Amino acid sequence: MASGGKRRRAGIAVIISAVIVLAGAAATAYAWFTRAPEEIVPRTTAAVIERPLTKAEQLVADANDPLACAVSFIGDGTPQEPMLQWQSTLYAGLPIPAQDGRVFAGWYASEADAAAFTVAARINGADPVVCVDQQVDLFAGWTTPEANAAAAVQVPILMYHQFTANPEGETGWLRGNYAYIGDFDAQMSHIATTGFYLPTWDELSAFIDGRLSLPARSVIITDDDADQTWFDLAVPVIDRYELLSTSFMITAYRQDPPPSIYVLRRSHTNDMHQAGENGKGRMTNWTADEIAADLNASADVLGVREVIAYPFGHYNDTAKQGVAQAGFEMARTIEPGYVEIGTDKLALPVVRIDYGMGLDSLIKRIG
Repeated sequence: MASGGKRRRAGIAVIISAVIVLAGAAATAYAWFTRAPEEIVPRTTAAVIERPLTKAEQLVADANDPLACAVSFIGDGTPQEPMLQWQSTLYAGLPIPAQDGRVFAGWYASEADAAAFTVAARINGADPVVCVDQQVDLFAGWTTPEANAAAAVQVPILMYHQFTANPEGETGWLRGNYAYIGDFDAQMSHIATTGFYLPTWDELSAFIDGRLSLPARSVIITDDDADQTWFDLAVPVIDRYELLSTSFMITAYRQDPPPSIYVLRRSHTNDMHQAGENGKGRMTNWTADEIAADLNASADVLGVREVIAYPFGHYNDTAKQGVAQAGFEMARTIEPGYVEIGTDKLALPVVRIDYGMGLDSLIKRIG
């Protein structure tokens, strides 16, 4: 009995001790939860470190436009700063870098394409801007002056005038100026589907200087006068095949906005597409100052000074002086031939397209 009593008293002591411990814990918990918020010291948490934006990301952020695209340039001798471009438009003003002893060979969609000079992956102002997450990288290709000269590339500048939907052509003394739209469609399809490259005018200038190499199958598409048939018949074909083209516009006669993102407006003078005193165009009758004033008026309308087309193809040294004085770098004639390294920039030759010249005729001239 004595030992049993001791066990009961010991058990009671354990229970009492447990009750005291639980009561203390409860009191502590109560004290914690009833403290004022400012008395509670929170647990230490890891600080969030924000990564600074890259230059390309910052460019897009500053633009604050879903169509903005930051273009970064990759490779030796390329610009360090990204360039802002706009989706739904063509690339504009892509740089043409220079390095001693090397010739720039264009921008490409990948490093492998740049190394292989893959024409289909070469990017220029004939291509729409396409971005992923508002950014894109372009890779530089380079070649040597020796390889560039050995390629002996010749660039045809196609010259069209008016267009007709009549397979039999038009009548009158300007009959030869009218290209049948069915022939034009076939010619544009050939250019679009057989691997041709469409240089921009600044690329052509750099090519003439020997600073830029162009693919062997390069071609420039132009139209003189911006006739209504160009807008009604030819531009839909240009749009369908997505081909960069140039419309030489006489700005005293019309000042239409670009009818397509694929159509560049360039000067056919403001008001010199008229005969002068000697029966030739005003371009060969006026002084250099008068020529420059007219071309400045045209440039103010078009918003660009780059290349002109001589009216009627008439020009002389005074005309060339006036063109340069107005700040234009190039001028296109109607003389037959191809643009090569070293061609006179103020006397660019052409491949004229007349009525009756179908696809076979074009292939003979440009490949």
